[in-house]
Amino acid sequence: MNVEGLGIDLAKASSPAFLVNDLVKIKNKTPVGHYRTPFYVRGKTGRIERVLDEFINPEEEAYGKNVGSKVRLYRVSFAQQELWPEYQSASIDQLQIEISEHWLEPA
Repeated sequence: MNVEGLGIDLAKASSPAFLVNDLVKIKNKTPVGHYRTPFYVRGKTGRIERVLDEFINPEEEAYGKNVGSKVRLYRVSFAQQELWPEYQSASIDQLQIEISEHWLEPA
């Protein structure tokens, strides 16, 4: 079962698709409605910092569609200069954000 074009396969095994230190690209989707992935990270490349547990999908929950489906979260780090090329500080500065697995693809 594929949830409304988001690429979430509810029959999929719950093992993580990515591991710590994997490079991932955030999908550059623009679905209509409430989505938890900020525009400024879409299309950008980051690194998996931490594999988190599975949680109720907040994107479905916002519309009352959630029937208990869960999605895995990952903490992804981005170099500030990857997100904002004009960034004028230390090259080691980074942003970490938690992103659902269905927004990630291998980089």
